[in-house]
Amino acid sequence: MNLAQRYLDIMKKCLSFTLWKEPLIPFDYLQKNNLLEAAQLNVPQGQLGQVRELGHELSKVGLELAVNFDPDDDLRQNGGYWPYYADTMIGLKRLDNIQFCMEYVLNHQIPGDFIETGVWRGGACIFMRAVLEAYGIKDRMVYVADSFKGLPPPETGGYTQDRGDILHSYGYLAVSKNDVQKRFYEYGLLDKQVAFLEGWFSETLPSAPITKLSVLRLDGDMYASTMDVLTSLYEKLSDGGFCIVDDYTLEGCRKAIEDFRASLGISSPLVPIDPYSVYWQKGVF
Repeated sequence: MNLAQRYLDIMKKCLSFTLWKEPLIPFDYLQKNNLLEAAQLNVPQGQLGQVRELGHELSKVGLELAVNFDPDDDLRQNGGYWPYYADTMIGLKRLDNIQFCMEYVLNHQIPGDFIETGVWRGGACIFMRAVLEAYGIKDRMVYVADSFKGLPPPETGGYTQDRGDILHSYGYLAVSKNDVQKRFYEYGLLDKQVAFLEGWFSETLPSAPITKLSVLRLDGDMYASTMDVLTSLYEKLSDGGFCIVDDYTLEGCRKAIEDFRASLGISSPLVPIDPYSVYWQKGVF
């Protein structure tokens, strides 16, 4: 690998925390954020009460209960869990996909900037900016679009397809703009080539100062969030550019993709990235 490729390789490993063994996770944190199931802890449901009681008793003497969760290689590669320490939860294969798509549009001179809609701690966008840094690209932007307060309650955008969705209840998914900016800064990548679009997609994206995109990465989980992005931004995606869908296995997101593609007659093949995500190249059949 050349120097640029080595830099990007180490960035992917740092952002995904795959260089290190996952340290112990405070049980109280998992409980407060409703993450006992999302963290995939091997605690039988009937024993959770005993574990909670143990945590309560330890807190009385100034101690904290922590649990061990060390994901296997498949989970790390595929982003199949919600990490406690990593800056991204998308896994190495999806980071590889971002690199592939960005290198393709740069090498083929496909015009447009880069955006992720739904950024969590910002890791995928930090990596986008790292790709531009690695290749000395100074005339393209990375847009970081998020509410920075979690996901919206279902049906707030008028879409009934999200009825019953509970993702808005996970405080773990709400990461502040200041926190995301701090992470960019810590990697030395917070500069004028990064722009933040703060708010619900339905409010920010229709008037966003974006003229052309070459990579559009969707990570909004829900039907409404996915459809809001596509209706506002897909027309700005250059032919030959890429549309990446992080949450294709989630029912609401998948239905939005199917409905939108059908409405425009999009027949570009959906290419799997890992068990959870897909992408397609605009204008390629």
